[in-house]
Amino acid sequence: MIGYVWQIVLILIAVEVVLGIAIFWVGFVRGGRRATVRHEATVSDHLRRSRQTLGGKFAEQLAPYFTEFNYDPTEARFLGSPIDFVVFPGIATGEPQAIVFVEVKSGKSQLDRGQRMLRKIVEQVDSKNIRFETVRLLQDGN
Repeated sequence: MIGYVWQIVLILIAVEVVLGIAIFWVGFVRGGRRATVRHEATVSDHLRRSRQTLGGKFAEQLAPYFTEFNYDPTEARFLGSPIDFVVFPGIATGEPQAIVFVEVKSGKSQLDRGQRMLRKIVEQVDSKNIRFETVRLLQDGN
């Protein structure tokens, strides 16, 4: 009788172990798939943002050759940071007329805090010959 009880106990333990492993495996596989999908979405979003950033940086460098840039490209000097360009209208003809600080933005990007502060400083100069402008390129993201 004791041997028969031990056989039942061992069988029950074996069944519980097998069920536990099966439940764990199903949860692991399903959870792994969800994690993979989340990871792929995160990587895809990261790549999309990275491409937008690189596209914006590229557009900044080429801005003087876009129609939205209202100045002679030979009169623009690229700084990159904190403002993209300083333009000296008329310098190419030997008759400089103004100093224009130009920030190029692409897509829906906005001026950062430092750029807004610089714009405020330039606006306080209260001169039509010194000004701050924002040139907007690639508004649809292309």
